[in-house]
Amino acid sequence: MKIVAVCGMGIGTSVLLKMNAEKVLRTLGVDADVEAADIGVARGMARDAQIVLTSEEFASEIGDVPAQVIVIDNFFDLEEITTKLKAALPE
Repeated sequence: MKIVAVCGMGIGTSVLLKMNAEKVLRTLGVDADVEAADIGVARGMARDAQIVLTSEEFASEIGDVPAQVIVIDNFFDLEEITTKLKAALPE
């Protein structure tokens, strides 16, 4: 499974989101490749990803991609990330 964490520059908040998503996925026992990206390359990276994690600000800019785009309101909130990832993961 490939997950892309997206922010404006791909070096700050997306890396934080990537790290927190990896932490949540480890807790859930899910094996996934999580990559951080800036909004400029996110659409291309999302073509072969299953999930895109981003903020409300960038969700519409990602456009029409086959990946499920999940808006995370608070990148520090592991409970929110857990809830939203669990809902998106295949059972």
